[in-house]
Amino acid sequence: MRFATYTAGGETFYGAITDDGAIALNDHFPKWPTLYDAIAAEGLSALIEGTSGKSVTHTEYDFQMVMPNAPRILCVGVNFPDRNAEYKDGSDLPKYMSLFPRFASGFTGHNRPLIRPPENHTLDYEGEVAIVIGKGGRRISQDDAYDHIAALTICNEGTIRDWVRHAKFNVTQGKNWDHTGAIGPWLVPFTDAKQLDDARILTRVNGEVRQDDTLDRMMFPIRREIEYISTFMTLKPGDIIVTGTPTGAGARFDPPRYLAPGDVVEVEVNGIGTLVNTIEDEVLA
Repeated sequence: MRFATYTAGGETFYGAITDDGAIALNDHFPKWPTLYDAIAAEGLSALIEGTSGKSVTHTEYDFQMVMPNAPRILCVGVNFPDRNAEYKDGSDLPKYMSLFPRFASGFTGHNRPLIRPPENHTLDYEGEVAIVIGKGGRRISQDDAYDHIAALTICNEGTIRDWVRHAKFNVTQGKNWDHTGAIGPWLVPFTDAKQLDDARILTRVNGEVRQDDTLDRMMFPIRREIEYISTFMTLKPGDIIVTGTPTGAGARFDPPRYLAPGDVVEVEVNGIGTLVNTIEDEVLA
């Protein structure tokens, strides 16, 4: 089962995505006007049940960021051993994970362009798995962590590299340019630990593999991420955690290989799907 937010005929819908098309669910669940509202109400199981017997409503549609009104998106940085080595600063593996916020306005959907701003052309890709919290909690143990996940999706956590260096202790401004990243194409309900334990991230740029790694090599596994984050903040249904990218981003090549108009970036994760985006320059009014 796959659930997405999409537009068709000038209207926005959410629903189930099948091989034959999309099944809009908005009218069947009026108390949940968006996919985020359904997840926040712990209603994913109701969506799954409500899809049964429904007919396809749209065969032509455009994907949007999977939950465009998600209020809280936390990203884990430098979470693979080789990524730590890429910085060439001689540092040991970190004791604690790096975290930073991203906002929904910085993301777009599947098959839509990432936008390169005129102020800086160091737009980079980062293929990652994202988890969506389905059951809230505080001080969640690692043993219980997977019980709090509702669904999985894919993130291209696009970054304007020069702007993450504008300050000493934060990367927020380089991580939140409008529509420089993407989340999607859809949410896949989380039903089995193997969906994460066996997951592999492949990122391709114009068909060339740039990133290839497995989640079991993370320095801070997803169970630990949930435990650590829920120590200082109460996790809520609908929260998104972007879990970390492998080595191979464009900034780490010599010379760097940043994204340019016409490029195509694919982030593939087995069991979830493939998130595809092109690159376009921002059109100024």
